[in-house]
Amino acid sequence: MKDLTSSVYCFEDLIQGNFLYVDKTESIWQLIRPAKAAYFLSRPRRFGKSLTLSTLKAVFEGKKELFKGLAINDKPYDWKKHPVIHLDMNGRDFSSEEKMEQSFRQILMEQAEINGVELQETTSDTMFHRLIKTLHDRDGDVVILLDEYDKPILNNISKPNVSDFLSALKVFYSVIKEKSGMLRLAFITGVSKFCHVSLFSDLNNLTDITMDARYATMLGYTQTEFESNFRDQIEAAEKGQLHSHRDFLAEIKKWYDGFRFEENSETVYNPVSLANFFEKGGKFNNYWFQTGTSTFLLELIMKSKFNYSGMFTDPVSESFFNAFEITRLKPMVLLFQSGYLTIKKYVDEKIPYTDQTIRKYYLDFPNLEVERSFNEQLLEYCTAIRSESSPDFFGKLITAVGSCDADGFIKLIQSVFAGIPYPIQIKNEHYYQTVFYVICDLLRLMVQAEICTGNGRIDMMVAAGDWIYVIEFKLNKSADQAMRQIENKDYAVKFRKEGKRIMLLGVNFDSGAGNITDWIKEEYCG
Repeated sequence: MKDLTSSVYCFEDLIQGNFLYVDKTESIWQLIRPAKAAYFLSRPRRFGKSLTLSTLKAVFEGKKELFKGLAINDKPYDWKKHPVIHLDMNGRDFSSEEKMEQSFRQILMEQAEINGVELQETTSDTMFHRLIKTLHDRDGDVVILLDEYDKPILNNISKPNVSDFLSALKVFYSVIKEKSGMLRLAFITGVSKFCHVSLFSDLNNLTDITMDARYATMLGYTQTEFESNFRDQIEAAEKGQLHSHRDFLAEIKKWYDGFRFEENSETVYNPVSLANFFEKGGKFNNYWFQTGTSTFLLELIMKSKFNYSGMFTDPVSESFFNAFEITRLKPMVLLFQSGYLTIKKYVDEKIPYTDQTIRKYYLDFPNLEVERSFNEQLLEYCTAIRSESSPDFFGKLITAVGSCDADGFIKLIQSVFAGIPYPIQIKNEHYYQTVFYVICDLLRLMVQAEICTGNGRIDMMVAAGDWIYVIEFKLNKSADQAMRQIENKDYAVKFRKEGKRIMLLGVNFDSGAGNITDWIKEEYCG
């Protein structure tokens, strides 16, 4: 049985170290077949981008011996050696424009030394020009591999001068286009896809394969790849489980599969999560998100009045997947490009009175690992509940909800808001409703928000056991007003056919107190 690792991203080290490698070289060969090519690929962090570039590097260094037994080994390829410039933005200092420029120079000096080139230190773009030309004149067409191109942007995304970083990057990266005639291949990866009219305006020669069906499963593992390559690991981990073989596979799939990078493509597992899962003896846990969710993203979600529940119910159009501008950041787009959301399904709807159709996409969390981790970190950010203490709190909350102890349910929610630090409170109804929704979602309850009816819009519905809770929120008004709205607009009628008992809850938040100040409960008997 070959060893597993979640920390080795060098193809040569994986092969020589007898680590398990899932063969993706069929896709690699398809990429390098053209005589010249330039690609851009966006994928979430820790998804195998660095390993893909390392594999390309080994190919263009002519190291055919490393590919024995792999798909590309038998392909009609000349294995000609090319000079490779590998620009890896991971682990560099981009805290200021000066530090970014210094980091670029350092990377280029390192690459010059690796390739046996004497490079005079000037501006980074000039150095980049000279390095490419020198290598081309000496050794022929050059290969450029750029890993995490957007690292300098993402590291400074919350700064007011982030556009200055963008402008500086544009100057540096434009060298790739200017020297395209000297390149055999350029391959650029990142997490986010910033708009072509800004960063990539000078790189319009790139073929974007981010949502290309041919490469949708090039990173990550399909179900077939998982079961065939990890057979020994599955068998070893299964010994300590109470599940049947079938149920064990289904549980692994529920936790770590589900990423879809093209609407008709097969879903894939996160490779780092799987490796950690087996390294830990088959313990189900949140591995991909152990490095944490961006505080900036959490802040943007709360301050932008983002419709948290709507991201699962409201469809998006094809334009949603295009790159976006740094000056108009949208939480939903960032969540998708960062891997928090993925394509679950699409629907082609006919445009009335025409022969045309419009494709609508529905997004959701890819799996349980992502959903739990993101919700826990969002809740921790906007409340005082810490992930290590949340199980006890949620246990009490589930007991209250399941026994229809509406008073106990609201009092526990009150305790959440009472512990929220004043500086992070946002004095609007949306903020309180979002926190309420996230808590219910983490309880694995059936929860919906902003439900449209013929008479209006219900703030929230929560279903648990034999009960359905119909909840209306008010801000700086009264619980009585909330209850009157529920009754006057017949909100409960929508749920009578469910065959469950219905509890009506009118809840009032007081922005001055930063908490629920009163509530009314009433069982619906209509």
